[in-house]
Amino acid sequence: MLFLAVLCGFFAEYQLEHRIEKDRAKELARSFYDELAGDAVAVNLAIENRVRKETAIDYLKKYFMDSNLTNVSNTFTINFNYGFLSHAPSIFEPRDVILEQLINSGSLRYFKSGELQRLTGDFSVAISRVRKRNEIEWTYNHENLYPFIIKHNDQAWYDIISNNGQVGFSAALKKYENSGHVIPFYFNNSEGFDRKEAINMIGLYQLIFRGSRQKLYHEYDSLNRLLQDVLRKEYKIK
Repeated sequence: MLFLAVLCGFFAEYQLEHRIEKDRAKELARSFYDELAGDAVAVNLAIENRVRKETAIDYLKKYFMDSNLTNVSNTFTINFNYGFLSHAPSIFEPRDVILEQLINSGSLRYFKSGELQRLTGDFSVAISRVRKRNEIEWTYNHENLYPFIIKHNDQAWYDIISNNGQVGFSAALKKYENSGHVIPFYFNNSEGFDRKEAINMIGLYQLIFRGSRQKLYHEYDSLNRLLQDVLRKEYKIK
């Protein structure tokens, strides 16, 4: 009788522990899923803005070959600002609060699915690669793009459309683009402008920037979607 009592107690404790782990796994899965869903929206918004920025960069690379820099067109003005000055909407910064909790606390063991554990590991690598690529872009911006902007930008134009910084620049630029209004933009220091050097600088920027979207951002987006699908199936998330 004593043996049976101990055995029953052992099984009861095992069932309780199993139930706790199952509930914990479902709770973590829901939190992880919500984090993934939020970032899926963010990365696709960044991709959309990158496509617009890439179009502007391509336009500028062709424009600088032989077009007038003394009296620039409104189309040039809009593309110059999208290509060189509109940054934040096209940068994706992945969140990994729940992912780090899963990995660092050992809670990943609650996910019994081998596929889910494998995808989570791949996803962690994808996040690291996006962040490293963002650092490369920022380094290139600081070393090459910003000096170019300082030399050639029309700060007065920026102040007008942003109401001296009272309106976010990306929103102000989009509003200006859709307004049909024309505010003259002065391309500073056009005298002696080195077209070949500018085209080379823009061309390399284009390769780096486009590569981030085509490879790393899309890789992240694909893994994000796969993880969401597996979590929905495993934990009946709606």
